[in-house]
Formats: sequence, C-alpha cells, structure tokens
Amino acid sequence: MPVLNRWSDAAAAGAVAAYGAQGVPEALALRTYSARLLGADPGLVLHGGGNTSVKTTVTGLLGETIPVLCVKGSGWDLATIEPPGHPAVRLEPLQALRALESLSDEAMVAAQRQNLIDPAAPNPSVEALLHAFLPHTYVDHTHSIALLALADQPDAEAICRQVYGDRVAVVPYVMPGFDLALAAAAAYEQAAARAAALGIELEGMVLLKHGLFSFGATAKQSYERMVALVRQAEQRIELAQGAQAPSQPAPGPAPSSAAAAVLPVLRGALARAAGAQGAPLRWLLDLRATPLALELVNDPRLAEWAGRGVATPDHVIRTKASPLVVPAEPTAAQIEQALAAYIATYQAYFQRQNARAGGIKTPLDPLPRLVAIPGLGLVGIGKSAADASVAADLGLAWARTLLAAEAVGRFEPVGEADTFAMEYWSLEQAKLGKGSEKPLARQVVLVTGAGGGIGAATARAFAAQGAELALLDRDGDSAALTAKACGRQALALACDLTDPAALREAMDQVVARFGGLDLVVSNAGAAWSGAMANLADADLRASFELNLFAHQAVAQAAMAVFRAQDSGDASQAASRPVLGGQLLFNVSKQALNPGPNFGAYGIAKAALLALMRQYALEGGAEGIRSNAINADRIRSGLLDDAMIRTRSAARGLSETDYMAGNLLSREVRASDVADAFVSLALLERSTGVVLTVDGGNVAAMVR
Repeated sequence: MPVLNRWSDAAAAGAVAAYGAQGVPEALALRTYSARLLGADPGLVLHGGGNTSVKTTVTGLLGETIPVLCVKGSGWDLATIEPPGHPAVRLEPLQALRALESLSDEAMVAAQRQNLIDPAAPNPSVEALLHAFLPHTYVDHTHSIALLALADQPDAEAICRQVYGDRVAVVPYVMPGFDLALAAAAAYEQAAARAAALGIELEGMVLLKHGLFSFGATAKQSYERMVALVRQAEQRIELAQGAQAPSQPAPGPAPSSAAAAVLPVLRGALARAAGAQGAPLRWLLDLRATPLALELVNDPRLAEWAGRGVATPDHVIRTKASPLVVPAEPTAAQIEQALAAYIATYQAYFQRQNARAGGIKTPLDPLPRLVAIPGLGLVGIGKSAADASVAADLGLAWARTLLAAEAVGRFEPVGEADTFAMEYWSLEQAKLGKGSEKPLARQVVLVTGAGGGIGAATARAFAAQGAELALLDRDGDSAALTAKACGRQALALACDLTDPAALREAMDQVVARFGGLDLVVSNAGAAWSGAMANLADADLRASFELNLFAHQAVAQAAMAVFRAQDSGDASQAASRPVLGGQLLFNVSKQALNPGPNFGAYGIAKAALLALMRQYALEGGAEGIRSNAINADRIRSGLLDDAMIRTRSAARGLSETDYMAGNLLSREVRASDVADAFVSLALLERSTGVVLTVDGGNVAAMVR
C-alpha cells in the first residue's frame, strides 16, 4: 500500500480552530495535525515510533518571550497524539549543548528535563537534540518501510544518492542520542551548503539503517516532503520488483483449525521455557496469516533471513533481533527443540556482547517475541494481547522491509553489536514500562452467554483484573457490546453452543486469536418452565441440550486446549511448569433447591453440578480446577422484569421484597456473581467448590 498525501487544508484549519478553542496556539495545533497524519500510516511509523517537533515561542511568567522546541514526548503515539504530547523545552539551552564534545545519556535526559516549561510534562524524545540542532521550524522523523528497504543495503548511501541526488543529507548509522545529534547536524550543514551551491533546497535527511527526516518552514511543507521522499523510495522498489521474475502467489492462510492445533503447543513450550528462565509462564500469541506473512514464512530462504536482524534498531525491544523459526506442521518435540536452540543462541549473543560492554548488563529473558511458521504465518508474542499485536505488527513491517530490500539488492540492517546496544540501552528499555501486573494478567478467559446480564458483568469483572477475553453469545451483537464495554482487545463471537460445528469453529478462532486458553466461565443457560408431569419431552431435551450438554461440549473443547498447552516431553512431566486451566460453571440454586414448575431447568442444573465435580476429580492431577457458582434471583435475561413481576405477584410480595427475599434482605446483583467468579479464579488451591451467591437461602445451602 503506497504512502498517500492525506493533507487537507480544510482539516488543518479545523484542527487549528478546535485546538484553538482549548487555548492551543496555531503552530502546535498544526504540529499535532500533521503528526497524526504520519502516525496514521503504518508504512511510516508503528506503535510509538518516529518523532516530530515544531520550534515556536511561549510567554514566561514575567511576560518574556521564550523560544521553545515542542517535541514528541515519551509514551505518546503519533497516531493519537494530542498537544500535550509535544512538551515545550527551552530551545536555546538545548542548542548550546552542541558545543560539548560528549554528553552521557543520563546527562542529556537531565538537561532536557531541566529545561521543560512544564516540569510535570513527559520526557522529551531521545532525539530531541537532533531536532533542536536542525534550523527548520517543523521537523518530521519516520521509520518508513520503503526508505528502510533502501537504507538497509550494503551500498545504501550510493542507492540513496541515486534516488534523491543532493536533495537529502545522508548520515551513517550512529546510536541515537547526543552523538547522533552531532553527526546529523554536521551532515546536514555539509549537505545544505552543497545543495545551495547547486541552487536547490535540502528537503530531508536519511539516517542509514535507521529512518528518514524531512523538514520545512510549515507543517504542510515538512509533511509533503516526507510523503514525496517516501514515494520516491517506493518507486525505486517497484522498479526493482518489476524487473524480477514473477513469484508464485503465496497459498491462502491455513484454516483456523490448523492454527488451533499448533499455537497451544507453542504457548505451552514457551511456558516451560519461561519457567526455566524465571520468567512469567503465560504469554499471549497473535497470528498473522496475511499474504505478506505467508510469502515470507514459505520462502526457502526463511531460516537465513531470520538471522539478518531488525528493519530499524528500535524494533529490537519489541521483537528481539530475530524470530524463532519452527518447521511446517511442527510437533511438540520440534517446537521445544527449536525453542531451546533459540534460547541458547540468544544467551551466547548476550555473553559475547556483554563482555564487549564490560560485563555490566543484566540479561533480559531469552524468549522470542516473534515466531515464523511455514504454512501458518508470523506469530507475535507478548505479555498481553496488545503487546503480542505490537510484536506481530512489527513482524509484518520487518517482512515487508526485508522482501522489498531483497528485491533492490540485499537486506543488511545493523549488525549484532549495534543491535545489542539498542536492546540494552536504558533509554529504550524505559519505553517498555515496569508497572506491576493485575492478578489475572496474561490469562485468556472465555465467557459464554456473554451478552446477558451475568455474562456481561462477569466479562467486565475479569477485564478489570487484567484478563484477555473471548466472549461467546448466541446474539453476536450483544457479545460485541460487552466486548466494547470491557475496554480491552476482547474477541466477540456469535455462537450457538448447542451446535457442535459452531462451537468447534468458535473455539478454533479463540485459540487462533490468543494462542490458547486459561479459564472458561460456562455461563450460558435458559429456563423451561412447567410441571414435570405435564412437561413435553422436547422441552426437557432442549433444556438438557443447553443447560448440560452445551456446558459439557464447552468443557471438552477447553480441556483439549488445556492439555495441548501441557503436551511437552512426557519424560519431564513431573518437573515441568504446568499451565493447567480452570472451568467455572454457573449452576444456579436450582441444582440444590428445586422450585415448582422449574424441573426441566433444575434437573439439568443438578446434572451440571455433578459434571463440575466430575471434572474436578478427573482434571486435578493435570492442574485443572473445576468450580461452580450457586446464584439465585439475579436480574438477567433468565430472570427478566416480566418474570419478576409474575413471580413476586404469585407470592404476594412487592418486586423489591421478592428480589431481596434472603437472609440479608438485599437484592443480589449480576456484579456480585461476577465478583464470585473472579474470586474462584483466584483460589489456586480450590477445586470442586460450590460458592453460593444468593444473600442467604437456607434451602439452597450446600451443607
């Protein structure tokens, strides 16, 4: 997809007006507008990459005019940046730093923070000095994929000169920070003088094996120069690709069932390897089976390509230097062997480079963050679904860069030493964040009946504890609404749980989306009423289909995933970490305290209670827990307003008294049931438990 010029004078004016109403000056409003245009194009920047700036003035406390550099701050993403994302730093003190011969990273960060206009603002970009040393009002920096395909070449400077002539400065690779700022400023001045002698204007700057800068007097000029420079790189690639013999089209993606067969095994292998390294056991996976991904992973040169390195050095903190490559249709043993070899290679890399660095670095975990699987695609790995998605996105960017670079010549990014310097650079590591994780972070939770009152409340409760969510409901729109309310990357699927094929496909999609499964809240149900003596046989069978057999089908499917995740080398079963799993069932009080004319429902729920206990018995040795909630009188699709009116009238009670008809005289809410499910999930030493949530009903007490 070529980079397009998305500038709109009308939209720019709208941004100036909208931000101006908030007190934002025009220069910063336009800076925000064009920065967002850059961030919206994945061919230019991804996930916090790139940086932008504008040189302007602010008024000090004494009314004085202060020249400032408003530069992208740490933690902001260009795609969604707002004016506070470009904190103002006093410009003249930054420019004065160019007189120094050297400056440590720590001193550079301190100098930038000391000169912030707002002391509470985020840290300015690590490339703020580079922006400050350039004379232009607006400066844009991207990691354009097309540009990197040219800049990651053995003869990159010659190629860039061929494409751009003297309209750009070219800077050899230097680690970001003060040294790069000095090198870029010197290269800029030499190139600008050469361009002026030729009667042309310098429009940009190529940082070899790193990225592209453009600049201008206005936001529009700098942005349009960036687009034009990238389009020239794209045209050079298109010319090279057109000269090649046409390649065979990549086959379509494998069915989700193929992914579901491989990814849980991979996830389990990662857990065992992580346990051996003292890292967290659970990881989320994100499969990308796009034509681009399949073209890469199905190429016979994949293994050699995997060792070349990242497209631009800052990607290493998200993807590590190389992906793990496993065979097509891998067995558990093949995955574990490939993973063990990857870890050994990473550890040897660390030892070599740490020795060069003086032995002062602390090793990161050696687990891959990207996996290439022939026939399946590229798999991102992360501590959350969001992190796995970032790794997968960067993996696709790497694939696109590599394939384009190979068409031009040879993909040759920075070497091992520079990669290590970036991976273990304290300023880059700070981007990853060190916050504590929530209790259910890294866990994939499947909730059935997620569109109803209890299911939706349960989904929200698990989301609040950090879980990743797969939400199933017969009504897909209701499941989607629940997913939106959870505020996470939840997967919502329409699924009739009484249809075996539909359930199988839904479970495959869940596993393909997240890589595995940790916990199931088997909640879906419906009530059939009527006295048993007069009950139609079809009603009883329908109740059992949904209230028992559907739960059994969900549990069976979940057990298969749980076991696949722990399907490693059987000889090491006693010592290896076990992911196990959890089954949580909504059995309701009818399982213990049957009510009149609810036999079809209560008998099926009693059987469901027995099913829960059977899974506790059979799954315990594998670390699989099975527990249940016994809830009563919860407003939901099952107990709706009409039923509440009918049943309260039948008992001669007000609706309020009917709903609070328990020992505590308080109505029990769907959120109370949801909290109980979460509590059971956190009880790591409990299985076969029935937890009652009914405000107190003697007849329904378990003992």
